[in-house]
Amino acid sequence: MEAKEPLIIRDKSQMRQWSRSMRAQGKTIGLVPTMGYLHEGHLSLLREAHKQTHLTVVSIYVNPGQFAPSEDLSTYPSDFHGDIKKLMSVPGGVDVVFHPHNLYDYGSSGSGDGVEREVRREKEGGEGVVSCLEERGLGHETWVRVERLEKGMCGKSRPVFFRGVATVVSKLFNIVDPDFAFFGKKDYQQWRIIRRMVRDLDFSIEVIGVEMVRDDDGLAMSSRNVHLSPEDRKKALSINQSLSKAKCAAEKGLVNCTVLKNSVTIAILEAGGRIDYAEIVDQEGLEAVDEIKGAVVFCVAAWFGKVRLIDNLEINV
Repeated sequence: MEAKEPLIIRDKSQMRQWSRSMRAQGKTIGLVPTMGYLHEGHLSLLREAHKQTHLTVVSIYVNPGQFAPSEDLSTYPSDFHGDIKKLMSVPGGVDVVFHPHNLYDYGSSGSGDGVEREVRREKEGGEGVVSCLEERGLGHETWVRVERLEKGMCGKSRPVFFRGVATVVSKLFNIVDPDFAFFGKKDYQQWRIIRRMVRDLDFSIEVIGVEMVRDDDGLAMSSRNVHLSPEDRKKALSINQSLSKAKCAAEKGLVNCTVLKNSVTIAILEAGGRIDYAEIVDQEGLEAVDEIKGAVVFCVAAWFGKVRLIDNLEINV
């Protein structure tokens, strides 16, 4: 079968027009939001979208609104032509690749000057949170926040991250207007935040969480894995290995969360990693628990070298 070449759309208005015309024909649309540098985890989202929708859209956009100036926006990996080849390799391909240059370009020159001055005052005064988007003074002022769910875990060390994610996903939902959106459960907190946002703001979209994909050695697939040295990659296997042991222990009756978290933390530290967090939270509300009494998820973020990795395992006892 000949590989299906996608329609590449870069303009917001053209993307809306395509979606509206397809909807007028009674077609359902599935959106897979990505930042590019695709791997098998992303492709698994596309395969799931094929099962549930008539048409598929993959967005490729590295969102400056979710990066702090000290984070890795400038070094985030990119290979657009390689991404297109990977998408075409999936049976059924993808109908549209939405690849905008700048989702925060509102066509009004100079509108960001006042915002840039305000951001400078905030940074000098140590107030507020500032993303790469605000630092550039592009004039964007409206943010979507899921206030409670964003506070823990990744939200502690990356205070601009989830408001940036919720905002750009809201923009994508408004532009693409999908019936379904597909998110990997590797980014567990992100998936729950988007589900809550959709519920609270009455988006007519079903958010589907798709199981995590791992490499053969057990490392959770991530676009950032490319930055791991061979040595650090081997060390990083301690994350999944220790999580798996903790899950097994919990299923055998060890439900004290302090003991379980300490076991994972020690294993990662002994492997040469640095812990950002190791938390056991309930699956729906992401509230930390002291003892496992129901469905929880064990979430970990750790640094190996200069690369921050996240992983998780659901535990249902």
